[in-house]
Amino acid sequence: MLSKIKVIAFDADDTLWVNETFFRKAEEDFCELVSKYLSKEEANKLLFEVEMQNLDLYGYGIKPFTLSLIEAALRITNGNLNAKLVETLIANGKQMLQEPVELIDGIEETLQYLSKKYRLVMATKGDLLDQERKLIKSGLEKYFHHIEIVSNKTEKQYKKLVDHLDIDESEFLMIGNSLKSDVIPVLNIGAHAYHIPFHTTWAHEVHNGTIDNPNFKSLDSSKELLEFL
Repeated sequence: MLSKIKVIAFDADDTLWVNETFFRKAEEDFCELVSKYLSKEEANKLLFEVEMQNLDLYGYGIKPFTLSLIEAALRITNGNLNAKLVETLIANGKQMLQEPVELIDGIEETLQYLSKKYRLVMATKGDLLDQERKLIKSGLEKYFHHIEIVSNKTEKQYKKLVDHLDIDESEFLMIGNSLKSDVIPVLNIGAHAYHIPFHTTWAHEVHNGTIDNPNFKSLDSSKELLEFL
């Protein structure tokens, strides 16, 4: 079956480079900033609720996350949010946008090898400016035939990408760290999907069910791809 693969798509955040670690650090800082109002568990829960309520309106990324931090802080303080705290939350968001890009171990060697045999695509969701910034800083842009940055990853979006690449679904393989975003919708359109977990996963991306599909594999690292491809 793998002999039919023509295009391999890679998720970006936590597949090509480290990302989720910065969000978890920002959440910890937020909980500390509002600790006199709520416990860490309560503050985290409220923040997640605000993020979920805003997701359809704001989408994914650091800027939407920062807006949700401010809104959550407003709720926690019953509207009595002081300017200094707002300034701190905005500064923390800006710092996240300026963090250096740390590549996932072994990913560049894997891309370098695979790019000689396949068309490679970066298929990710999130803020356009931020994802473009990270791609340029990463030095990985040269390995990709096509870049796809979308507001969300759905079956419709994957089908649109496959059609744009002028291939059949059976000729497409997606690699990513999220079962919910990078694997399940891809398998549902009849394509292949491999899961490479990252040590930290956002609660919204967690999928607790099992996956029984011949087009699916779970790997420990990107280097294992070379054993199959």
